[in-house]
Amino acid sequence: MRLSSPTGSRRHAPPRWPVLALAAALAGCAGLTPQDARLPDAPVPATWSTGNSTTAPATPLAQWWQRLGDAQLTALVEQALAANTSVRTAQAALQQARAQVDVQAAGLAPQLGASASAQRSRSGNSGTGNSFQLGFDASWEPDVFGRVRAGVNASEADARAAEASLADVQVSLAAEVAVNYIELRSLQQRLAIAQSNLASQGETLQITQWRLQAGLTTSLVAEQARAASEQTAAQIPALEASLAQSRHSLAVLTGQAPAALDAQLAASAAVPQAPEGLALAIPAETLRQRADVRAAEQRVRAALARVSQAEAARYPDFGISGSVGLRALTLGALSGGSAVAASLLGSVSVPLLDGGANRAQVRAQEASLEQARIAYQAAVLAALKDVEDALVSLRGNRERLVRLTAAADAAGNAALLAQQRYRSGLIDFQAVLETQRTLLSTQDGVATTVASVSADHVRLYKALGGGWQPQ
Repeated sequence: MRLSSPTGSRRHAPPRWPVLALAAALAGCAGLTPQDARLPDAPVPATWSTGNSTTAPATPLAQWWQRLGDAQLTALVEQALAANTSVRTAQAALQQARAQVDVQAAGLAPQLGASASAQRSRSGNSGTGNSFQLGFDASWEPDVFGRVRAGVNASEADARAAEASLADVQVSLAAEVAVNYIELRSLQQRLAIAQSNLASQGETLQITQWRLQAGLTTSLVAEQARAASEQTAAQIPALEASLAQSRHSLAVLTGQAPAALDAQLAASAAVPQAPEGLALAIPAETLRQRADVRAAEQRVRAALARVSQAEAARYPDFGISGSVGLRALTLGALSGGSAVAASLLGSVSVPLLDGGANRAQVRAQEASLEQARIAYQAAVLAALKDVEDALVSLRGNRERLVRLTAAADAAGNAALLAQQRYRSGLIDFQAVLETQRTLLSTQDGVATTVASVSADHVRLYKALGGGWQPQ
């Protein structure tokens, strides 16, 4: 609609009551029949196949990393949640989705515009003339069949999905930081074990060389002792390299340069351990807690709204528009009554022949809805699997740790006895060599399994949907 009347004469405004009556009638029309908003069925069990079945309230896990009792880990997780690039990207995506809601909602409100212009023209030998215009234009499209409202609903669901996706990024990030930190502490323990065993094997090698000089043993035994010592020494550079890589990973996860945490994490510390007594939520509540499942649910709702939007596009569009304008040859004449021009228009647009494009768009959105439903079912199944896998792994590693701890104690006693008897010449070197190898293997296995148990707790916390607080 033009912002001003093309003539300078006043027009009589047409009767407004027919247009207003039409708008009132259309506003009262019923919209399209709503689609089935139910979520697709998913096989959710009543209880977990492994783990406690207590009826006590589930353990709060919004900040589960604090349960590990390591202040440095807590600080790293909080820093990562504030500075990690993935989190910041997800935050920007959420802001974009929320802004898009406002864009869609603006279509429900009337639109108002204003314009002003001044023109100076000359034609042939005639004199120069001036023209001044000032106008206001308003329009409104009654959302009779709910097309605009469906678009708003879809955008709102997209925004809620973006919010849940941000929470999912935070959940995954906190777990990744914790697992990397646990691996770092485990590598420090394993490095200390390798260095301790290297020192013990060095003592055995020294004894072997003394016995070789005294003619009490052979060069074969001395070379075997040296080979065992060198094999242990060869593990140390690999462990040190893995340690450096873990520090680099933690630094990048917290939004820093790779070497930023080298000094802070140089000192060795114990692997953080989770306390016992974790009360699990039932599967249905766990699914409601999981951010990724919530995001999938909102994507279903967004797809459902877009089906309604595409369906509504097949029906007529109605519009009401009007303008008030001033036009005169001089600025002073704009205040005169003869400079005023006004108009009011009601319109309807009906799609008649479009080659089947609108129907095809409906089918396309229905297919998109089906994809979202399947994705929701996949998210539910993946969530259930994550919990069950974490429970099974935790139970298995706990049992393994008990056995390895007993084996390490026995191996330590055997290595000490073998070294004492070898010094006294009561046994040959093969017994010493075998006990030292067993000791190193079992102690390294204990350190690795301790870290695995702690990491299993982290994965269980993540699988249960911990790491964020649902609104």
